Amino acid sequence: MSSPPPRVAYFPDSFHEINGVAHTSREFEAFIRRRDLPFLSIRAGDRIPRLLTEGQLTTLELTRGPLSFGLEKDLSFDLGFFRHLPLIARTLQNFRPDLIHITGPSDFGMMGALMSNHFHLPLVASWHTNVHEYAAKRSGWFLNLLSDKTAPAAERQIQEISLYASARFYSIARVLFAPNLELCALLERATRRPCKLMQRGVDTEQFSPHHRNRPNADKDFVLGFVGRLSVEKNVALLVRIREQLLEAGLSNFRFLIVGHGVQEPWLREHLPNAEFPGVLRGLSLSRAYANMDLFVFPSHTDTFGNVVLEALSSGVPAIVTPDGGPRYIVREDQTGCVAEDENFASAILGILRNPLLHRQMCAAARADALSRSWDAVFENVYAAYALALEQPGAK
Repeated sequence: MSSPPPRVAYFPDSFHEINGVAHTSREFEAFIRRRDLPFLSIRAGDRIPRLLTEGQLTTLELTRGPLSFGLEKDLSFDLGFFRHLPLIARTLQNFRPDLIHITGPSDFGMMGALMSNHFHLPLVASWHTNVHEYAAKRSGWFLNLLSDKTAPAAERQIQEISLYASARFYSIARVLFAPNLELCALLERATRRPCKLMQRGVDTEQFSPHHRNRPNADKDFVLGFVGRLSVEKNVALLVRIREQLLEAGLSNFRFLIVGHGVQEPWLREHLPNAEFPGVLRGLSLSRAYANMDLFVFPSHTDTFGNVVLEALSSGVPAIVTPDGGPRYIVREDQTGCVAEDENFASAILGILRNPLLHRQMCAAARADALSRSWDAVFENVYAAYALALEQPGAK
C-alpha cells in the first residue's frame, strides 16, 4: 500500500509579481489543485492577512509593512515581518506539515527556515536567483570608482562573498532544487547537500503561434524581449545589436520590449521605433510573443529563463548567451542560437537572411516546447520530498 503524499508548507519569495519565482509558484499551486494534494502556501499579498481553503490547498496571505524596502520595482523585504510569527506558527500547527519548502533568503524564506527549526521539520530549498551574480551587477556604482586593473578582481570577490553567504543559508536545508545541472553541481559543492533539478514547464495553449495577429502587410522583422529592464538582464546589449544590424544593412526591423525596470527610460531614448507596451498578462502577452520573429535574450544571470521557453512555445526561435540556464533550453541551430554578446547581431542576421532556416527553427521551437509539461516538473519535486523525509531525523 503506497504512503500518502507529504503535507507541504511552502514559503515562496513572491507569488503575484512578474518574475520566475512567482510564475513557478503559481504553476505549483495549479498542480496542487489538479492533484488535490495537502499543501499550505504562505506568501505575500496586498490585503489584510487572510486564510483561504480550497480542497486540500490552504493559502495564508500576509502584508508587508512600513519597514519594507524595495529590492525591485515589485519586490520588497520587510524588516518587521516577524510580527506575523504568531499567526504563521498557529497556521502551521493547524496544518501539521511534514516538511517546509522555501525559495530563497527572503523575509518569507527566513521565516520558513525559522519555523522548520522550531517545529523540527525537514527543510528543502529551491534556488531561483543567482544572488551572487546579481550582487556583482548591482555593485556597478562601486566598481566604476575603481581602476580598470582592480575592478575585475573586486567584482569576483563580491561574487565569491555573496555565493558564500547564500551557500551558508541554503546548507541548512536537507535537499536543494535548482533549474539547471550547472547550478546543481555548484550548490552541491558549496553546501554539501544533494541538489535535484526543478526545471520549468510551459503552458503550450497560452503560448502558441495561433495567437499571432500581425497584419500581413507588416513585413518588419520583430525582435522581442520579455523581462525586467535592469542591468543584470544585460538589456544595454539591445542598443548595440540595433547599431550593428543597421551597419550590416538591415533596416526593416524593430524591437518589441515587454516589461518594466530602471533602464526603461534609457532604452526608450536609444531604441527609436521600439515598442514598449509595459508589463503584459494573459492574451496580450500571448499575442506579443507570437507576433515576434526572433526572441533576443542577452541575460548572463538567469538560472533558467521562463521567457525563453514561452517564446519557443510561441514558435519563436531564441538567441541567448552561453551563461546561465537559457543555454540549456535552446538547441543550437535548431530552436535558436547560443552566442557571445559580440556575436548576437551576426546570429540574428544569419537567421533572418535565411527564410527557410527561420521557418524550420520556428517549427522546431514549437515542437520542442510541446514536450515540456509542468506536471512532470512537480512530480520530480515530490520525488525529492520523499528523499528529504527519508533522511535520519525526518518527521
